[in-house]
Amino acid sequence: MKTVIPSELSAVQLQTIMQTAVSPRPIALASTVDKDGNSNLSPFSFFNMFSTVPPILIFSPSRRVRDNTTKHTLENVVEVPEVVIGTVNFPIVQQISLASTEYDDGVNEFVKSGLTMKDADIVRPKLIAECPVNFECRVLEIKSLGDQGGAGNLVICEVQKIHIREEYLNDEGNLDQAKLDMVARLGSNWYSRNNGNNLFEVPKPLVTKGIGFDRLPESIRYSKIFTGNDLGMLANVEVLPSESCHKDEEIHRDAQKLLLESKIEEAWNILIK
Repeated sequence: MKTVIPSELSAVQLQTIMQTAVSPRPIALASTVDKDGNSNLSPFSFFNMFSTVPPILIFSPSRRVRDNTTKHTLENVVEVPEVVIGTVNFPIVQQISLASTEYDDGVNEFVKSGLTMKDADIVRPKLIAECPVNFECRVLEIKSLGDQGGAGNLVICEVQKIHIREEYLNDEGNLDQAKLDMVARLGSNWYSRNNGNNLFEVPKPLVTKGIGFDRLPESIRYSKIFTGNDLGMLANVEVLPSESCHKDEEIHRDAQKLLLESKIEEAWNILIK
């Protein structure tokens, strides 16, 4: 393994490694206003949810690596501790990239990116009409993580109201993951897209307790065919179907094909002698 000591790297080198390794990252499109009511819009991929009750979102407008300056978004939430956070999907990703341009103070990124301002119900910053979901938030705290270029500033936000575009709902009235077509940030200029072509489900072992790798028969556990993902699926059953399983690699290949379709029970059925 290559070993890296963060203190031995430049900020740019360290940022490149971390942003590429810690990915994909969801994107917050943050709408803020300054004390005079001027709107600002900027995307941040240092972002996620951290609590449901209370509903907490956190994003981080870091100090710029190249010159250690702060962003207008950070200055705005200090002056007016409110923010609208919009989620980002593929239909607007190019506009969101344009909104990340470092325009001069006073320039409205809504106008530059062609995104539509809409009055919020509770907070002063504007909703972003094109975003699939908008969160109206009050800023609870801004926690500085340092005073050097690259240091983050955690903007801790409590959600007050949520707006959801109805075209992204399913028949039950819930958000449809495939319809959302969300995008996420990777390293450098790369993004990822999460639509029906690359979504997959992994059942959470919350109600049931999988038997685990250690309970798998040796003929399965040490197979040259099965990957770690394959074994993880086979080990996520509550009861081992049989201690006696085929060692034949062709049978293992057939079982693997079924596992690729998430047909775990069928895979076990052909593995059992």
